[in-house]
Amino acid sequence: MSEFVIYDDGTLSEVRISALEKAIGEEVRADIPLAVEFLAVDSEEIRRLNREMRDTDKVTDVLSFPTLDGIRGREIKGEDHPFEVDEEGRLLIGSIVVCKERAKEQAEEFGHSYERELHYLLVHGVMHCLGYDHITDEDRAQMREQEEKVLKKLGITRE
Repeated sequence: MSEFVIYDDGTLSEVRISALEKAIGEEVRADIPLAVEFLAVDSEEIRRLNREMRDTDKVTDVLSFPTLDGIRGREIKGEDHPFEVDEEGRLLIGSIVVCKERAKEQAEEFGHSYERELHYLLVHGVMHCLGYDHITDEDRAQMREQEEKVLKKLGITRE
């Protein structure tokens, strides 16, 4: 188990943050504490970010900005990434931005709670920061398996 920290903007409760950190930490191998930044924004802001960072002028549900390459499924070693260590001694693996409005719409569309959708999007973003992707069917299956492991530990299932 690795120490994993989510720098939250206040969107998630402390209890949920702690549970998420523990569940994710159990799925990661690292010799240094890991961290991600998490921010929930409105549709206007995520559209701006998507346009400026990805050249895609539309609202999306989640954006991930990984800081490390080639780490999927590997043990993460602090010595390999000395410039990404923050002032707390944690290795920053990326930033995740979720659109609150899209999360609410998708929760309604899929027939589950906003909390479930928000947690899924955050975990999805973390998996991107850990090097997972969903470009091919095989990649998508591996990423989904990791997401489901974490969500199951939180007691969050497809409702």
